[in-house]
Amino acid sequence: MNTTTSRSLQTIVLVLITLGLIGLALGGYLSPLSRLFVNPIVQAQAWITSRYQAVQSILSTSEDTQVLRQRNAELEAEVSRLQTQIIELQQQISETKILSALVDFARANPEYRYQAATVVATDPSPFLQYVIINSGSDNGLRRGMPVVTQQGLVGRITGVTAGAARVQLITDPDSSVNVRLEPSGAKAMITGQITGDISLEMIPQEADVKAGDLVLTSGLGGGFPPNIIIGQVSGIRKRDLDLFQRASVQPVVDFSQISIVLVITNFKPIDYSPLIPSE
Repeated sequence: MNTTTSRSLQTIVLVLITLGLIGLALGGYLSPLSRLFVNPIVQAQAWITSRYQAVQSILSTSEDTQVLRQRNAELEAEVSRLQTQIIELQQQISETKILSALVDFARANPEYRYQAATVVATDPSPFLQYVIINSGSDNGLRRGMPVVTQQGLVGRITGVTAGAARVQLITDPDSSVNVRLEPSGAKAMITGQITGDISLEMIPQEADVKAGDLVLTSGLGGGFPPNIIIGQVSGIRKRDLDLFQRASVQPVVDFSQISIVLVITNFKPIDYSPLIPSE
């Protein structure tokens, strides 16, 4: 009986305390106390939330960085592909222009027959001036045939195989070409130099030669057809005690940029060496 009464009293007391606390809370008397216990909990929760957001931001940034790197690699590959296409198109345009110019040259000189060829190699020696072309005896090429571009004289063939030929440039030290100067009409000879330049030799002292005069093949000597342009006089060296004048020549052909040439196939060089009296 006492136990039951005690429990009832405890219950009543708890109810009264609860109601009292509720009343105090509703009256605002427990606010300082609630802040004392609740604020640390709220601050802890805010700290945990901020750390979670920071970790989530780091993970998200890492994923974004990987995506950006992959996209950057894809864009770089696309740029490289487009640059390659641009270079190929530029080469095609350049070759088309060269071929068109070669056609114009052939039309302007209909007395000759031509075989077009592509330069596939150059001589690595700094003392020799040769190029290799991808046409040979199977295409009707023979030693001694002149080689030109749309700009002017390149040289002549000095070696032939079935599918290729070696072209000696007029800048080679062993090359010499009989020429005519215009407008004076003076006869002279050009020779190649080790430096890759062209020197104009054997100019008569009385010839009126000026810078800018044209240099063309004369046809003398039988090695080249006449009237193929070579270049222009760029400098004159004349001394009264010398038998001949000398000059430098600026060639019209850019020998460092030769890519396609024309071989004159219906010109046969004349070998007159047996007619030269021996000493």
